[in-house]
Amino acid sequence: MVKDKPEEIEDIGVGEPLIAWEVDEYERHSRGVQWYVVTVVLGVALIIYALATANFMFAVIILMIGVVLFLSGMKQPHRIPVVLTDNGILIGDTFHPYRMMRDFSVVYEPPHVKVLYVDFHSLWRPLMSIPLENSDPVMVRECLLPFVVENLNRNEESLTDLVSRLYKL
Repeated sequence: MVKDKPEEIEDIGVGEPLIAWEVDEYERHSRGVQWYVVTVVLGVALIIYALATANFMFAVIILMIGVVLFLSGMKQPHRIPVVLTDNGILIGDTFHPYRMMRDFSVVYEPPHVKVLYVDFHSLWRPLMSIPLENSDPVMVRECLLPFVVENLNRNEESLTDLVSRLYKL
C-alpha cells in the first residue's frame, strides 16, 4: 500500500509505512518582475518611514525580511519525504506520533489547494500543513482515520497559507 516509497525509509524504526510521498521543504513561488518591483518599492518605503520615525528596529526587521526573501528565491528547495506510518507521521527526520495529534483534515481544492492539516494537543505546537502534491487525498485520509480523529469543520486552507499563496511569500 506504500506509494512512492522513498529509499530512506527502510528500517526507520517508527512503525510500518502506510503511504509516502515527497514535498519541497518550502513552497517555491514563481514571481514575476512586477512582484519584485512592488516588493522593493514597498520595502524601501517602509525603511524610509522607519528611519523618519526613528524606529530603527523596524528598519532592521524589514531588511532581514528582504534578505530572507532574496535568499530563498535564489535557491531550490530540497525534497523531503513524508511518510504516514502506523505510529505517526515522519517528515524528513522529524517524527510526530499520533498520540500527540488532536485531529487532521484534508483540504483538497485543485489545482491550488491540496493540503493535509494536522492539529496537536499542545497549545505550543501550531497547526501543521503538509502539501499533498500528487498523493491521493482519499488514500491519505483512509490511512489516518484509524489513528486520528478527522476534523470535518476545517474545509478551507488556513489564513496563513492563503496569504502566503496569494502574495507569493
